Amino acid sequence: MSSDRIIQIERDILGKNDRLAADNRARFRADGVLAFNLVSSPGAGKTSLLVRTVSELKDSFPIGVIEGDQQTSNDAERIRATGVPAIQVNTGKGCHLDAAMVGEAYDRLPWLNGGVVFIENVGNLVCPAAFDLGEACKIVVFSTTEGEDKPLKYPDMFAASALMLINKIDLAPVLDFDLARTIEYARRVNPRIEVLTVSARTGEGFLAFYAWLRKRASKAKPAEMTAAE
Repeated sequence: MSSDRIIQIERDILGKNDRLAADNRARFRADGVLAFNLVSSPGAGKTSLLVRTVSELKDSFPIGVIEGDQQTSNDAERIRATGVPAIQVNTGKGCHLDAAMVGEAYDRLPWLNGGVVFIENVGNLVCPAAFDLGEACKIVVFSTTEGEDKPLKYPDMFAASALMLINKIDLAPVLDFDLARTIEYARRVNPRIEVLTVSARTGEGFLAFYAWLRKRASKAKPAEMTAAE
């Protein structure tokens, strides 16, 4: 297959996805729902972060979760154990969620009525960067165990994200992790990226994360969620 043909197929795939993402975005807006697309490499701690987040915020406003993995329903079961509805999407050989998968999963969630849907993408710092799901923004979860240079190695993901959550910050002292260098690398590829440090294990930094979520919500829909503090 010629390189021109490959490029055209990629454009067709992305074009169809973007149209479906626009449909998702319109549906979220009509429902008053704010959608966040959580992306990371495998093992960064997205699910542990989400379990703590939904457990602590579920009484403040409606929450639903869409879980993406190649196989198993392990992560969705962990979310459901908190009492929050979760839909598992298995992508098989696919390395990312797409807008069609998210739209179908959203149909299976209960009506969130002005709440939040968290989309946990497949663990991968490459493919998910290119696929709009209709989300308000991407949140890249990066852990201290991964090394400081990941933003330079995988620039598209960090360039596409509004927020970088540096997870496992409680391990930084024993790992000799250079926080300032990590932030500097991330801002080389995305000068506007916001950065918060958290620990899904200890809860450190989560109040700042929740404040960030509420700030995004207040900008998107001023009448919603502002009383949830």
